[in-house]
Amino acid sequence: MNRNLILMEMKRNVMSLLVWMIVITILISVTMSVYRTFLENQSKIIGMLSLVPKGALQFKGISNIDDLLSVLGFYSANNVIYMMLLGSIYSIVLASNIVLREEYNKTAEYLFSWPLTRGGIFFSKSAVVLLYILLLNLVTSLAGFLCMELVKTGPFSIKAFLILSLNTLLLNILFGALGLFLSTLIRKPKPITAFTIGLVLIFYFIFTLSKITESVSAIGYLSPFKYVNMNSITPSSRLDFWNMLYFIGLSVLLTGISYRLYKRKDICI
Repeated sequence: MNRNLILMEMKRNVMSLLVWMIVITILISVTMSVYRTFLENQSKIIGMLSLVPKGALQFKGISNIDDLLSVLGFYSANNVIYMMLLGSIYSIVLASNIVLREEYNKTAEYLFSWPLTRGGIFFSKSAVVLLYILLLNLVTSLAGFLCMELVKTGPFSIKAFLILSLNTLLLNILFGALGLFLSTLIRKPKPITAFTIGLVLIFYFIFTLSKITESVSAIGYLSPFKYVNMNSITPSSRLDFWNMLYFIGLSVLLTGISYRLYKRKDICI
């Protein structure tokens, strides 16, 4: 890896990171600000929720309506989705564009004039992707924790909160690895932002459909969103070994394949 290239890519992408951090933090803050109002009107709201199909509630990560009464249950049902969906979109767009930028901007010749191997370029850019995904998750998770501390009416499990945060982090990293992989497959030097966003939305639609339609629930396993355990809101919650293996193993595999493809890719300069 090259320090100068890492710093250059960090500078190039810092504004988009800040924008995404601010947007997600605002969404979390606004949602959690109504928690106490929700508690004051819980009988009416729970009565309304009892009319909602069970599958639709499970889609929101609600296995028991009473879970919504806890601050962590309310956070899980209403805010984890921001980091699942918006965090994944940010991750895949960042990863795909950071590798392709020199090609569609016609600056690859300048980059290759540096004393760098292709491996050095690839892993320097990948390091920035990983660092920025970590920062996005750290800041937004901290925002969520502070919001819960401000509105809570009783204690909540920090362990369960950390498990939820780790799940969404690993999901985002997986989509980042998928973005790297897709960027190495592209032959024509052009941005693939619309395609990558569409891909995340398709995976999310599959996940949604599997949750609300019992007859097609099996197709949910095709979506990475399926492997995020949103029900981990109790002190007895534990990390799911197989889900962790899925996220970490697939991320490493996609990154490794991307590296091999990038080394062989015919890059237009």
